[in-house]
Amino acid sequence: MRPLPVRLSPSLAPLCLLLAAACAAQTPPAPVRWTPSALSSRDYESSPSFSPDGREIVFMRSDRRFARWRLLHSRCERGRWSPPQAPAFASAEAGVDADPAFSPDGRRLYFVSSRHDPRREDLDIYVVERRGERGWSAPQRLPAPVNSAASELLPRASGDGRLYFGSSRAGGHGQGDLYVARADADGRWTVDNLGPPLSSAANEYEADVARDGRTAIAVIDRGGRSHLYRFERERGRWRERGRLPAREDVFQVGPLLSPAGDRLLFAQADGERSGELFLLDLSDAPDRRWPPDCAARPAARRGGD
Repeated sequence: MRPLPVRLSPSLAPLCLLLAAACAAQTPPAPVRWTPSALSSRDYESSPSFSPDGREIVFMRSDRRFARWRLLHSRCERGRWSPPQAPAFASAEAGVDADPAFSPDGRRLYFVSSRHDPRREDLDIYVVERRGERGWSAPQRLPAPVNSAASELLPRASGDGRLYFGSSRAGGHGQGDLYVARADADGRWTVDNLGPPLSSAANEYEADVARDGRTAIAVIDRGGRSHLYRFERERGRWRERGRLPAREDVFQVGPLLSPAGDRLLFAQADGERSGELFLLDLSDAPDRRWPPDCAARPAARRGGD
């Protein structure tokens, strides 16, 4: 028996067109490779962070196996990113420093390092403070309870003084959890587990939280491979919104949200180039002035930036 043809009422046709447009709008965008040529190499670039004025970037480079990490720094000068160089506070030993992050005011830069551990296995959070236009203080290792006997990963500072990070310390919900630390006026730190659903029986080990505190992107290993997941804060509670579009066959790492929380940089494998930075739009109308476009910035005046 053949099905009867379906005829739409003229009054329903506009509704169907609206529904089709809504479905098309819900198709997730694909991430695009972003790494500027001056910063790209045949190794693995990841975990970027920008100074507030967008004229500096600090990031991590590792080998193709995502080992032997090192910190690199570049400045936007005369419309180009300068050749990446190790900052003065970086360890000369490869595989010791990782996960750099500017504070929102640019006065501090956090990173993780195993320089205190003779075995080079325990990663703790360190901080350096800005000293003049181009200099930094000596690295200071943050005290307990921020650091623990386990490794800490990807510190991200918020404008209200909070420090988000991942840790595999004892007492969590799973293999690794997400935490937030705060320091009081006397410099004493308190640390709280972010709790479900951001921390669970799975292995959550990296996250960035938008400046308005309403969006979080977490790197979670659920069964053997780490991918990016989006969370939204509603009525004081975090709710998972699903996995972000990215390659299924490789892991993602080092999420960095734009100040508006509408764009995301992250790293993943990219064929023979090993690892590159990718850009993903999280809204239909993102602020395309981020990430900072060095080529679009005016050349620095002689005698200073």
